[in-house]
Amino acid sequence: MKLSFLRYRIQFDLINLLLIILLGVIGLTCIYSSTHTATQNYPIFFKKQLIGFISGLLIYFKLCNSDYRLLTRQGYFLYWFTIALLIFTTIKGSIGMGAKRWINLGFLKFQPSELTKLFLPSYIVCQLDGSMNLWELKKRFYEIFAVLLPSTLLVVKQPDLGTGMVVLATGFAMLWLANIHNLFLKGLMVFAIISAPIGWKLLHGYQKKRIEVFLGFGDNSKEAYHIQQSKIAIGSGGIFGKGFMQGTQNKLSFLPESRTDFIFAVICEEFGLLGALMVLSLYLLLYLRLLYQITTIKQTISQLLALGLIIHIIASTIINVCMVMGLMPIVGIPLPLMSYGISNLWITLASLGWLQAIIIQHQN
Repeated sequence: MKLSFLRYRIQFDLINLLLIILLGVIGLTCIYSSTHTATQNYPIFFKKQLIGFISGLLIYFKLCNSDYRLLTRQGYFLYWFTIALLIFTTIKGSIGMGAKRWINLGFLKFQPSELTKLFLPSYIVCQLDGSMNLWELKKRFYEIFAVLLPSTLLVVKQPDLGTGMVVLATGFAMLWLANIHNLFLKGLMVFAIISAPIGWKLLHGYQKKRIEVFLGFGDNSKEAYHIQQSKIAIGSGGIFGKGFMQGTQNKLSFLPESRTDFIFAVICEEFGLLGALMVLSLYLLLYLRLLYQITTIKQTISQLLALGLIIHIIASTIINVCMVMGLMPIVGIPLPLMSYGISNLWITLASLGWLQAIIIQHQN
């Protein structure tokens, strides 16, 4: 037991942990700035995120020291349980901001769609694992598609287009990386034909408007208001920023959802171009280190699982930053480790902990 713990301490990557903590602390700082008022020195959102970050680190450490193979087997069945939760949420979910995405547990509202991002890699890996002939591989491949499609549509229907996009991107990327490209391309064509009209029909009016705004249409005082205010916040920060808690777009409540989806705009306004580049550099360093460590994993199926656990985090980062700058339609994706949201924070840290466990155990 003592030898195992010593080996764990030696092999544990402190640099990755430091990068995760730095990003989390910057996120907490910006959440404090965006929610602080004269009557609230320590806003409730800041307190909740702080508790969520500390408890999330405990989840991270726990998964780092767990058998990732056991987690993978459990994750396969938990993915089916997650689909059941998505169906339950569609019927009996808690409504907030016009969406039915949460299950109310009393002490907190949990978003089941976040679990999809955590357990989907396990489902895909368990389906593809083992030596199979071509016929069985095709069967498994289309079985994955048959489950991925309704999972995505259940998330989009909540409505949560952003998470649906990330789940879909993760599934597609893993199937592509599994070296079954011909099957992938055929399956993608079938999926695109089936899902396009269904997906558009499932979109709510405001989601369709957001796509129209991205294409250059929409009223600046209505549909385009979010992105216009975000661009103003980003541009007004200049090189050095206006200073902590000095951002006018943020503090005067011109910037919508400043503590959640648009927290990167708060960073740009208060800390400027240099602050934004520092944050992006921290993300880049963390992701490049993890991707390099994944390349050292010898077992192909474990490598695929590790990639699946990081793809949704990288995709969320790219989509959020591009969305805030107007390079993509607004789809409601939080910035990993930084945006307010306990469910997303826990799932991100759980994914990183699980990934670290794979890397550690393949170094033995």
